[in-house]
Amino acid sequence: MRFLFVVPPLAGHVNPTVAVAAELAARGHEMAWTGPAEVLSALLPAHARLFPAGDAAGAESAGYAALHGRWRDLRGVAALRFLWAEALVPLARAMVPGVERAVAAFAPDVVVADQQAMAGAVVARRLGVPWATSASTSAEFTRPFAGFPKVGAWVADQLAGLLAECGAPPGWDPRFSDRLVLVFSTPELIGGADPLPGHYACVGPALGARPAGADFPWQRLDPDRRRVLVSLGTLNQEAGSRFYAAALAAGERLADRVQLIVAAPPHLADRFPAHALLREAVPQLRLLPHLDAVVCHGGHNTVCEALAHGLPLVVAPIRDDQPVVARQVVDAGAGVRVRFGRARPADLHDALTAVLEDFGPHRRAARRIQASFAAAGGAATAADRLEKLS
Repeated sequence: MRFLFVVPPLAGHVNPTVAVAAELAARGHEMAWTGPAEVLSALLPAHARLFPAGDAAGAESAGYAALHGRWRDLRGVAALRFLWAEALVPLARAMVPGVERAVAAFAPDVVVADQQAMAGAVVARRLGVPWATSASTSAEFTRPFAGFPKVGAWVADQLAGLLAECGAPPGWDPRFSDRLVLVFSTPELIGGADPLPGHYACVGPALGARPAGADFPWQRLDPDRRRVLVSLGTLNQEAGSRFYAAALAAGERLADRVQLIVAAPPHLADRFPAHALLREAVPQLRLLPHLDAVVCHGGHNTVCEALAHGLPLVVAPIRDDQPVVARQVVDAGAGVRVRFGRARPADLHDALTAVLEDFGPHRRAARRIQASFAAAGGAATAADRLEKLS
């Protein structure tokens, strides 16, 4: 079979598809991706087949770097509106012609469309190709707008406008396939009282090989201290100078027993303690087995990768789905939430102390979710479900 993955130019959305594709390839299937090639070429395996789609969105939005620069400091509803009006809808609009060309050239049996690459669903439905959703965040499954009906109505209007503009029939949601939705999480983390529909497959995180990236000084990991990764993800580093400073101050108070590994631009650390590690980028999947806890922004990939290794979390959500994911972590008992914009060293000290407790409730909850992830099957289960779709 041939599977075409339609993805946005975001590492957290691409990484699960790479793991699932590797599993499918091992079973003899063919794979290709389509999306903004200027970004995806660095995120995909070296010999991946890539059809460009949506690179013109860079001209429409003055380039992805400039778009992110405008989005970076927004919060709450303003960030959500920007995400939809300035990023997701323009990206879908720009990707449609390239996705159509990719389907014509590759002739996939199944299209796997990321929730934030809605052109995949629009084109697949128009051309009659079976399609599945790749849900790289579980935030949409917890009714995030239940308390904000006007926001929910505004998002629905954006979707309706996109469908009309693309000539698609009204009354359906391109974020959710009616045949298969791959959810890279489990009910143990998602929570909620209502069970998901039967065609929603909770497969847990799909973890696979990543580009090698920069070297890491493994020899500097201190075996006599608890090791904690502090990461705000690839998109939020520049906004995190105050948060990193608070984390380092908290680490100083715990220096006799904790080593921080901080993923941040070098210029953000004016005063960096010798026992800590500062790296602009870290090999996260290879590093996690050597850690005791993770401090992060609540990004779905980082949260699930940490919990897949049984690591409790300190979450400091910034925008978009991160507050929802952070609430899932706290409700599941697997971590502590702190305020990103107002986090004090004392807050982070107390949060770290809580999650580093050897037999404490946060570590027990993290291991319970870890077990649910392992049972869900990850990339292998996702591949099983995709094989049955055509």
